[in-house]
Amino acid sequence: MKLRFLIPLLAFFALVGLLFVGLSLDPRELPSPLVGKEAPDFDLPELHNPEVRFARDDMLGKPALFNVWASWCVTCRHEHPMLTELRRNGVPVYGLNYKDTRSDALRFLARYGDPYSAIGFDESGLVGIDYGVYATPETFLIDRNGMIRFKHIGMITPEIIETRILPLYRQLEAET
Repeated sequence: MKLRFLIPLLAFFALVGLLFVGLSLDPRELPSPLVGKEAPDFDLPELHNPEVRFARDDMLGKPALFNVWASWCVTCRHEHPMLTELRRNGVPVYGLNYKDTRSDALRFLARYGDPYSAIGFDESGLVGIDYGVYATPETFLIDRNGMIRFKHIGMITPEIIETRILPLYRQLEAET
């Protein structure tokens, strides 16, 4: 008879334990199945000039940051100065304009500046899907051979730049 009451109680405590563990995790630290694998290939029209193509291979040769952003993304506006700072520190920054309109994206860049070496215009979001993007901004550090070495979900902060991105970028740069 006591066992009958003990089983639901144990199940309840197990559920509370799982909930506690889940709530303590940082969603920006989710492991990406793409880290350590080749960055998905793409070939998109360039945002500034749709007659020009921008492809994954354009980022090869030295480590680079690949930032997924959109003009409608409020967090992207707050992150934008960080990308400018990375560019100022010599880090090549490429962009993927995700599920946006060309006119809104160009207006965004005119207002906040353009830290990107090139930007792929992914109006449909299909390239974003290949990269596992489910929200903007998301940022990838890609090595000179096209391997994804780091992924950050959410806004890049000065702390992320100093503790994660720049040290790894410098390490990858030294490997070239």
